Amino acid sequence: MAQDPRSRERIPFYMLLPNLATISGMCLGITSIRYAIEQKFEIAVILILISGIMDGLDGLLARRLNAASDFGAELDSLSDFLCFGVAPGLLVYEVFLRGQTGVAWIFVLVYITSACLRLARFNVARATPTEETARHFTGVPAPAGAMLGLFPVFLYMSDAVDITEYPMLVALWLGFVGFLMISQIETFSPKSIRVPRKLVSLAMVAVVIGIGMFVAHLWMLMVAVDLVYLASVFWAIVKSRGRVIE
Repeated sequence: MAQDPRSRERIPFYMLLPNLATISGMCLGITSIRYAIEQKFEIAVILILISGIMDGLDGLLARRLNAASDFGAELDSLSDFLCFGVAPGLLVYEVFLRGQTGVAWIFVLVYITSACLRLARFNVARATPTEETARHFTGVPAPAGAMLGLFPVFLYMSDAVDITEYPMLVALWLGFVGFLMISQIETFSPKSIRVPRKLVSLAMVAVVIGIGMFVAHLWMLMVAVDLVYLASVFWAIVKSRGRVIE
């Protein structure tokens, strides 16, 4: 049998970096599930946050190194479903919903399924990019959905609110976040950010403050980030005049 000539090709190592970053993020998501099952919730949440950083890094590497590929795009989507759909859903279940009625589990399924549908829609839209899709996302993207889905966990970790007494409220929140992901709301995209030259120094100082908060008060920082993002989503709903599903 003739050997495929492509099997003899040598690929530069740097071309593999985006996929290696994706696989690293996926492994972090899987490990997060393990720690959630072991009731080590803090570690589980941190691993999901790091997987979010890896998700941003793999796309950046693919663009900067001109190493984007269909294989990498599909791998990234599968990793996102695990890290931002399955892992957050199971983590919230372990923290708040274990031992509750089967209705609570239904909302976990709604959240995870919505993440899957959101990513499938993104894959289809990616094949036919437009100027509009570059300026905003349609619906809350999966990584942002994961951060919103973990909002009750952030509150719990920060000791801001004892939400463990309201498990069904948490379940309803997961369902609401799932709805936001599959909606037609035009949500914020980082690609649309343009910093005025005179504010560059101020933006750098803001990043330094954010890093300090990440180290000293991580959970309060995540609560604040979620609240700001949620405010932007509600503003988008107002601008759409309630047309969130088509």
